[in-house]
Amino acid sequence: MHYRSREVKQVRIVYDCDVLVIGGGIVGLSTAYAITRAAPGTRVTVLEKESGAARHQTGHNSGVIHSGIYYRPGSLKARYAVRGAAEMVKFCAEYGIAHAVTGKLIVATEKAELPRLHALVQRGRENGIPVRELGTAQLAEYEPEVRGLAAIHVGTTGTCDYVAVARQLAEASGAEIRYGAEVVRIDRRDALGVAVRTGDGTIVRARVLVNCAGLQCDEVARLAGDEPGMRIVPFRGEYYSLARPELVRGLVYPVPDPAFPFLGVHLTRGIDGDVHIGPNAVPALAREGYGWGVIRPREVGTTLAWPGSWRMARRHWSYGAGELRRSVSRKAFTGAVQRLLPAVTVDDLVPAAAGVRAQAVLRDGTLVDDFLIEEGVRTVHVLNAPSPAATAALPIGREVARRALAALAVT
Repeated sequence: MHYRSREVKQVRIVYDCDVLVIGGGIVGLSTAYAITRAAPGTRVTVLEKESGAARHQTGHNSGVIHSGIYYRPGSLKARYAVRGAAEMVKFCAEYGIAHAVTGKLIVATEKAELPRLHALVQRGRENGIPVRELGTAQLAEYEPEVRGLAAIHVGTTGTCDYVAVARQLAEASGAEIRYGAEVVRIDRRDALGVAVRTGDGTIVRARVLVNCAGLQCDEVARLAGDEPGMRIVPFRGEYYSLARPELVRGLVYPVPDPAFPFLGVHLTRGIDGDVHIGPNAVPALAREGYGWGVIRPREVGTTLAWPGSWRMARRHWSYGAGELRRSVSRKAFTGAVQRLLPAVTVDDLVPAAAGVRAQAVLRDGTLVDDFLIEEGVRTVHVLNAPSPAATAALPIGREVARRALAALAVT
């Protein structure tokens, strides 16, 4: 009896890259940079739907290099912000990017805030951050126009041009950056990697997918077949410029409410000499809704369909009402600023560009406070990376790169 041999045909996949990063903000570009530094020769492609880098969260913030004083000791935010602040200053100096380490003041304007201010001193010390406690007279030496009962000075805070940082990361990474490439479909075969289709019909095949899509990160995770367990609820951060910038020398912050991941309305002298005031945080009617006139019904529907949105609203409605009031009333916004800067008037506030914060909200209504990075089969998802993600971009990028390269090693 004769047996006919069976030839087993193996499917040979031609990959366009080893790691495909979705999102050309500072976190996505830092990840590409970290991968090529850690594993030279790894082919990395970055897909960004906009026509250039850093068009959303990275390019719409106050430019502050955060010290890490606010964040729970041991948390990713605390560790990465402290480390990232020093690394960001070094990176800017190495590449000639505009930056300044000015320090900042955190000011208590009411007696009820004094215990929280003292708690920040302790937290700063636990995080290894130099903190100096100030009385009223010492406060005036730093900021003559600012009023408060007490303050602390945090010397490692500064400002920089994060858009320039993102562009430099893109150039230095050596990755292929494709702009105008919106992801519309992801096909994942556990043994064969991922295939991503962009809006113009282009197919990009990769061994490992990294999701750094920011405001769209939960949507991208679901396209990849991974349920993230959270949804992005966008909050618009509204800013003003100070018509009399001479009133503020540096960076001045209120004592934050620990129940919220927002720092309150603060004063920031940028590297260009302008002073920005804000942000006021209100729900946005689109994930890229930089004004009240930008409304995307499908995205509003996604937010309203998520149970966590309603639970968050019930829990924090009074805080939200105050933010909305300051959004529609410049007089109310001015009143909030006058707690720190009594000399400011309504006429001193000039509307400036707004930003949108990609805030992850869990099903139970919890606002995710720390950075959130999850993994699937051949996928790594950055699901919560709002402020201080720009400050911490270099260590975040290394952590995401580590996970992506580990996934690559088992393919």
